[in-house]
Amino acid sequence: MPHKVDVHVGQRIRQRRWLTGMTQQKLAELVGIKFQQIQKYETGANRVSASRLWDIADALNVDVAHFFEGLEAEKTKNETVPENIPADLIGDKEAMDLVRSYYAIPENQRRRLFELARVLSDVA
Repeated sequence: MPHKVDVHVGQRIRQRRWLTGMTQQKLAELVGIKFQQIQKYETGANRVSASRLWDIADALNVDVAHFFEGLEAEKTKNETVPENIPADLIGDKEAMDLVRSYYAIPENQRRRLFELARVLSDVA
């Protein structure tokens, strides 16, 4: 059974890769491994070594610490998350596609869309 830290790091790798629009194949090429290994990292089935995580961070243009963000909060989070939010939001492809599309919108329009979403969610 995968360790929760390995699963978290894998989810963060997948999240960053999706946000940048990079395929597993492209990331694997940049890191110098096969895409199947990226799949195993992203599911937490295989643990990522420190040097490999360094290479992945470089390929995805983030600090290594990025992959550990949210880990402490996950450990201490309470059950106040609304039921309509998926437990694995990072693993939800639709949610990640929405986030990627959101950040592709110019900032001034993005702020207006955000405010509209807030109003609509308050009404629901």
